Parts: sequence; C-alpha cells; structure tokens
Amino acid sequence: MPSDVKALGFDVFGTVVDWRTSITREGEAFGREHKLTVDWLKFAVAWRGLYQPMMNKVRNGEIGWTKLDDLHRMALDQLIEEFKITGLAEKDIDHLNRAWHRLDPWPDSVPGLTRLKTKYVLTPLSNGNVALMVNMAKRAGLPWDAILGAEPAQHYKPHPEAYLRTAGFLGIRPDELMLVAAHNGDLKAARSCGLRTAFVPRPTEHGPGQTKDLKPEADWDVVASDFVDLAKKMEC
Repeated sequence: MPSDVKALGFDVFGTVVDWRTSITREGEAFGREHKLTVDWLKFAVAWRGLYQPMMNKVRNGEIGWTKLDDLHRMALDQLIEEFKITGLAEKDIDHLNRAWHRLDPWPDSVPGLTRLKTKYVLTPLSNGNVALMVNMAKRAGLPWDAILGAEPAQHYKPHPEAYLRTAGFLGIRPDELMLVAAHNGDLKAARSCGLRTAFVPRPTEHGPGQTKDLKPEADWDVVASDFVDLAKKMEC
C-alpha cells in the first residue's frame, strides 16, 4: 500500500452515493405530492445526462464559474419543459432541484468511511458545491473532515486545478492525496496530476445494463470491491 498517503479525496456521485435510485425516489415522492404522471427513472437518467454538458459550458468559457446547484437548476428547467410538467411554484421547483442534496449512500459507504477516517483525512473531491456536499453529508452521516473539490478550487474535474488545489488546501503534496473513485476517467486525470488512485467499482450506478467502469482499466494503486474492503486494504 502507498505508505505516504495522508488524505483520501472521494468522487461522490456514483462512488459514495447512489444518485440513480435516489433521484428516482425523490421524483416519485414529488410526483405523488403534485399529482404528476412522469417516468421518474427516465427523468433521473435524463437529468444526470445533462451533468457533463452543463459543466462543459463552464469549462469552455461559454459561461463564468457557476456552482453545480445552479447548473442542476438550468438542466431541471430544461427537463420540466421537455417532460411537459406544469403548475409548479418556484418553491416546488427549488425543492426538487435540491434532491441532489438528499442522495442515499451505498450500504458500505458510511461503515467504510468511518474506518478509513481512523487513519486518513477524508474529503469529497467532487464537482458538487459546498452546500450540496454539506447537506448530503449531514443527512447521510458521511464523516468528512473537510469539504473540498470543484467549488473551492473554482474548476470542475477533470481540470488539473480541481485535484491540485484540493491537495494544496490540505497542505500536502499531490502524491500524499489519493482519489477514490468508481470512474476510470476521473482516476486517469488524478494520476496525471500526481495523485495516488483507488478504484472501487459501482456496477449498478447506471442500472442493471451498465457496461462501463465495471473493472479497472489501468494499474491503479488500490482496487477494492467496496469501501469496507478499501479500509481493510488501507490497513484501517
């Protein structure tokens, strides 16, 4: 195991929490309350499908720095129109937009993080904004030591500054920070910045027909089956 690692930074959406099931659940409850007939699983997948395109608007300079809550809202406004949803008040739309604050962790996430925390500094290294990460952690019991990532760095992954500034905020070298992620592309970008890497597959993140990120696509420093297994392999 890498002996010089002092902190673990976690990708969150898909790696720590199950966005697909959670957004579907939130949508179904919202639909019952507002008497809406919507395929909420399809809605959840479509919403997540706009995640990268919305961030690309920031990455390519089309718009200035915009936090993820606001990008989610831009995408939601588009989907409300596409799914022909009408009759919602602003407070209702805002509540639905904050569904991303109420995502459920995978069953192993909290037990694994709790064990990892005994030895390492833990932080999200996510594209989620600070308020989103704080509210999610408070609800789900995620035991972070700090809330870092895209908003403090003012860059969305995979921009190098998202990774490098996270290490800088913690006062450590890039090789003393390990990214834990279920996405090979994220790990590749982190490694190119000098971070250590841990792959934890989430084979149902995208549902039963998932075809990507089922296995490691490089010789990542650590490969674990879940967070509890990661804690064991990191000697926690």
